[in-house]
Amino acid sequence: MRYKLYIFLFLLLCIAFFLPSQALPQDDTASSPVLAPKKLTLVEAAMCEGIKEYTPQNQAIAFSVTIGKVSCFTSFDPVPEKMFIYQNWFHRDELSTKIKLFLQPPRWRTFSSIQLREADKGPWRVEITDQQGNILHILRFSITD
Repeated sequence: MRYKLYIFLFLLLCIAFFLPSQALPQDDTASSPVLAPKKLTLVEAAMCEGIKEYTPQNQAIAFSVTIGKVSCFTSFDPVPEKMFIYQNWFHRDELSTKIKLFLQPPRWRTFSSIQLREADKGPWRVEITDQQGNILHILRFSITD
């Protein structure tokens, strides 16, 4: 009799183990909110005389050629993944230089600078663009005597 009981329990265990589960799938939206993917966000852009500890110094819209250089500072938060941006420097509506700057998560500050010469007097702009060439911001400034 004991032998039959062991066989019966063994069969029950085998049936329970090999039959598919009847569990219902959980609704993930109820337990965790759906997070939209973060996108690159420019939080600060400035033209300045220089950068100290990744902070723009002497921000302005007009600079004397005698200071020797001018910088374009940008700060991004968030930076969703490793990527790059461009700072495109235009003098009198002609592209003077295109500078590729790399960004890393989660946030990043970066800048580029140009040396000033007498021939650089006049109106300037810097177009800050993403990898695809979309303009994120435009900064306008002038170089004077």
